[in-house]
Amino acid sequence: MNLVLLHDDDFPALDPTGDRITLRGRRLQQLRQVLNAQVGDTLKVGLLNGLMGEGRILAINEELAELQVSFSQPPPAKLPLTLILAMPRPKMFRRILQHCATLGVPEIILLNSYRVEKSFWQTPFLQPAQVEDNLLLGLEQARDTVMPRVRIEKRFKPFVEDDLPTIVAGSLGLVAHPGDYPACPRQVSQNVTLAIGPEGGWIPYELEKLAEAGLQPVQMGDRILRVETAVTALIGRLF
Repeated sequence: MNLVLLHDDDFPALDPTGDRITLRGRRLQQLRQVLNAQVGDTLKVGLLNGLMGEGRILAINEELAELQVSFSQPPPAKLPLTLILAMPRPKMFRRILQHCATLGVPEIILLNSYRVEKSFWQTPFLQPAQVEDNLLLGLEQARDTVMPRVRIEKRFKPFVEDDLPTIVAGSLGLVAHPGDYPACPRQVSQNVTLAIGPEGGWIPYELEKLAEAGLQPVQMGDRILRVETAVTALIGRLF
């Protein structure tokens, strides 16, 4: 945990100065067991969807940690990217969420696809609390405070025909797919809308509809990558 992310309810309601917070649960265990934090230590802190700063430990024990905090630094800039992702396998999904938050992806759209198994949409990891927990882990790693937006689209055709052209407008639209396509560009400086398919890739119909909506097919070479590898590789190549 490189950043202690704070929520509004971490601040006691009766604190007249507004600079004291109390931590319990997972964050307390991280302080005690991972960071071996002691009274007087100074830590990086951030207010969720707000500024970053420092927190000095005033007290810490098995029950709670009390910190005095101040905020003055803006979080790092997000990437100019909208990521459209065919719903991954649940065991990969958590890691992908964390990677996206760490890398600075501001918006993730989870999309259905022919090769996405129906059971994937039933995973408990799609529950809002689970999604938030994994995004928070990524933010803490990256020292960021701004929560990415996650949107779920279970109907491929209506989304691609009705919504996607508006999303793509004014950006570089790309769809990653193995084959005889141009190489994915490097170090772009404009807004990007990037679609990454499921294991096995998009089917021809889906690829055609994505292209009609403004996404140009691109490839990363001869190797076939797992989705979680493709996400980080493509984002690293683009930015």
